[in-house]
Amino acid sequence: MAEELKLFRTWSSVFALRIVWALKIKGVEYETIFEDLSNKSPSLLQYNPVHKKVPVLVHNGKPIAESLVILEYIDETWRETPLLPEDPYERAMARFWAKFGDDKVLTSIVWGVFFKEGKEQEEAMLEAMEHLQFLEDELKGKRFFGGERIGFVDLALGWLANMISIFEEVAGLKMVDEDKFPLLAVDARVCRFSHNQRQLATSRQDDCQVPGPS
Repeated sequence: MAEELKLFRTWSSVFALRIVWALKIKGVEYETIFEDLSNKSPSLLQYNPVHKKVPVLVHNGKPIAESLVILEYIDETWRETPLLPEDPYERAMARFWAKFGDDKVLTSIVWGVFFKEGKEQEEAMLEAMEHLQFLEDELKGKRFFGGERIGFVDLALGWLANMISIFEEVAGLKMVDEDKFPLLAVDARVCRFSHNQRQLATSRQDDCQVPGPS
């Protein structure tokens, strides 16, 4: 019996893009179902009754919600081209940095710099820069956060490469400066990677760019 795999997402969800990228790496085929969050489908409410949001991955009728949880599920289900390292300590550190990206970096940029003005924005900017410096330091000596190939942390932080230029343009600020953060500033680090000489992500006109909300 063929496997059934469905991904519920929106065009605007950077969290859903984590799943898109992971499934591309794994070479797993799936069906995409785009949701209108202003008019959520009965299926989305059925599969994610707790949070009622995307992304949701449905594998043979079984739903998995929350993007970082989904990434781990994908890695454990389709073991070729692993996303998480084998070493228990390194796996723990990968989970730490992925959570740091969501809890600290994303929060400080979106809810801090992006939505504040004046002195509050300046303070938020300093906090965001401090968080970005931690990521820059973690990248030193590595091609990717995952080492020589794309891994769990790279996908978890894919929103940074994907969206930072949009945040900067709207806010009128430069956050990822090439002089201060040369490693983070590598153009579309996650969007323009290849694995085993095979291109797995397309240009900024496809899933490397987030179009307007659906």
